[in-house]
Amino acid sequence: MPELPEVENARQVVEKALNRVIVDIDDTDTFECRPHRPGEIAHALKGGMLTEANRRGKAMWCETVTADGTPGPTIGIHLGMGGRIIVTAPDGEQTSRYGGGDPHVGERDTDKPEWTRFAMTFDDGGGLRLFDKRRLGRVRLEPDIDALGPDAAEITRDDFRRRIGSSGAPLKARLLDQAAIAGIGNLLADEVLWQSELSPSRRAKTLTTDELDQLRVVLRRAIRSAIKKGGVHTGEIIPYRKTDATCPRCDSPMSRGTVGGRTTWWCSREQA
Repeated sequence: MPELPEVENARQVVEKALNRVIVDIDDTDTFECRPHRPGEIAHALKGGMLTEANRRGKAMWCETVTADGTPGPTIGIHLGMGGRIIVTAPDGEQTSRYGGGDPHVGERDTDKPEWTRFAMTFDDGGGLRLFDKRRLGRVRLEPDIDALGPDAAEITRDDFRRRIGSSGAPLKARLLDQAAIAGIGNLLADEVLWQSELSPSRRAKTLTTDELDQLRVVLRRAIRSAIKKGGVHTGEIIPYRKTDATCPRCDSPMSRGTVGGRTTWWCSREQA
């Protein structure tokens, strides 16, 4: 599932589609566009424009205006496990794309129309489409984001201390709780805990103020790096999350277990 850095990169691609008049929408995939009926999203958005691309954590949505310039409904776009956003210029040339990193999808595969689950066409001849081989993405009007906590890339120091440090849950489980802090997934959690030399199973409320502050610094740095490099898979510890691997810092064996219901890897010595 895409984590904050992947969704932020996708959001930046969607920005290429802003302020372009929507003349057609293909929303006939009833699974990807559930619970809407075919034509419902098209009816709500045709003639209008996307005006702003927003993100909180892993959630991405666009503000819109209608044909007469009044505020329209928001539209949420979720990549699923391997969805890709593709935006084309007026001449039809691909201007930007972002993919969720599905290793089973090659560059040539994106030409297959049967894997385009949702598409917008603009009056300039360009468009936006959600290409999703696995059909795990989602497009819907008025997505609910109120249940999400503050964005992991923007959370304040005091809020981070309160939301993370007050919990009796294992530290990794608390970081994965999207109601507490939005945007951290399994790989990013393992990365920041390894960089911070903290045990994923340690109770969050046992961290000192200094440890919480340092964890937030490491988290923000890891997010910036992943956005720049193209995703959380570029993290330092990610290639070592496998059997018989050793920690690249101290050469101790990597340990594997389950924390917060997720497969977790950590250094057997530094994160004991």
